[in-house]
Amino acid sequence: MHSPELFLKDVSGFLGGYYAAIAIANAIAALILWQKKNQPGWALVWTVFAGVMMVLCGLALTGSPSLVPALPAAVRAAVNALSGPVIYTLGTTALLVILFVFRKFFVQPMVAWTILNVSLLAMGLSMADANFASIVMKPDNVPIVGLVFLLAFFTWVATKQAVVNDERIARGEPPMEKLDDEKVLVWPDLVYTELICMVAVSAFLLAWAILLQAPLEEPASSVKTPNPSKAPWYFLGLQEMLVYFDPWYAGVVLPSLVIFGLMAIPYLDYNKKGNGYYSIAERKFGYLTFQFGFLELWITLIILGTFLRGPNWNFFGPFEYWSPYKVEVLNNVDLPQMFWVNLLDRPLPRPPQGAGALTQVGYILLREAPGLLIMGAYLVLLPPLLAVTIFRGFFKKMGFIRYMVMMNLMLLMLTLPLKMILRWTVNLKYIISIPEFSLNF
Repeated sequence: MHSPELFLKDVSGFLGGYYAAIAIANAIAALILWQKKNQPGWALVWTVFAGVMMVLCGLALTGSPSLVPALPAAVRAAVNALSGPVIYTLGTTALLVILFVFRKFFVQPMVAWTILNVSLLAMGLSMADANFASIVMKPDNVPIVGLVFLLAFFTWVATKQAVVNDERIARGEPPMEKLDDEKVLVWPDLVYTELICMVAVSAFLLAWAILLQAPLEEPASSVKTPNPSKAPWYFLGLQEMLVYFDPWYAGVVLPSLVIFGLMAIPYLDYNKKGNGYYSIAERKFGYLTFQFGFLELWITLIILGTFLRGPNWNFFGPFEYWSPYKVEVLNNVDLPQMFWVNLLDRPLPRPPQGAGALTQVGYILLREAPGLLIMGAYLVLLPPLLAVTIFRGFFKKMGFIRYMVMMNLMLLMLTLPLKMILRWTVNLKYIISIPEFSLNF
């Protein structure tokens, strides 16, 4: 690990260019706001911000530990302390709820631009830390950082369009998509657009390949494996699921249910509103279900696996050194152990020596009775209970079969966050543990 002085000298040029790029972007934004948008107040704000970024650029280029701007040590320590899996999951969930409830505020261009600039400034100040930079600036992870910002941008664009449409529909006006539904010819309009995009992306990839070192390592060897051994970024969500479930469920059942659920959407959806245009108010249930499943149960797991999972698959804070010698005591126990041994102070039910197959199965069912009863109530009793209470309207409109399919898909989706919470709070490993048949859940 390099000393702070050597590290800052190595990254000073990059940080200087980073702050200069932010300054140029804000100067252009200020010019547009002043001349075309007639918003001199905001133009002045971003002009001042661009000047501050140029000052930070000059300080970063010095490469001096005393001059390069960085987050205070107390802030970095607090972020590390708050980066545990429980706070991370609850925090991201709370953030999504806040963004949804106050979406009309956050879709305002100046609010979004402010959040973007604050995020970029925090990123720049964080990259002055060697531990943070070693993760974020790793060639493998640079595309993921870019994808996070792109995902946030396109989510904002779609949400902004949906908010505008919802306001228009509330006033009795058609959505924006209906105002400009003129057909466009494939030739020459679409082909020209695709050609320009192809040239631009090719130039971008060429510059990327020249400026960023390819993440190539030595040939694979069975006697020397990386620590941590991580899947490609698009499989890190599945790899994170393997921490909480057996491979047959996390690697086969859950992905298959995702594919099946996507295929079933056209047959389960009874709401015909919102087809062909963006809308949230007309499709709140579908919107929230998708956003929770995609952002919270997939994207956040990828970010967690990329930036917070270190050697030995331990959790590390963003500013924490990834030490391979970090040891965390894991005392995870199965539900039968909790019920029979810890609660009733009795040994686990075991068949006598030489018992027949049916007797062994009976003892297994007795041993796993608490977990089987819980899962039975969760998957069998809970859907009808919800049908006569919270989801009464859905049950009337969807009918029995479509409602049961939808509810079981949702309940199986919720098994992931529920199992994660149980692991973090009560150290529960498996609700049902049948090693005799390699069946654990």
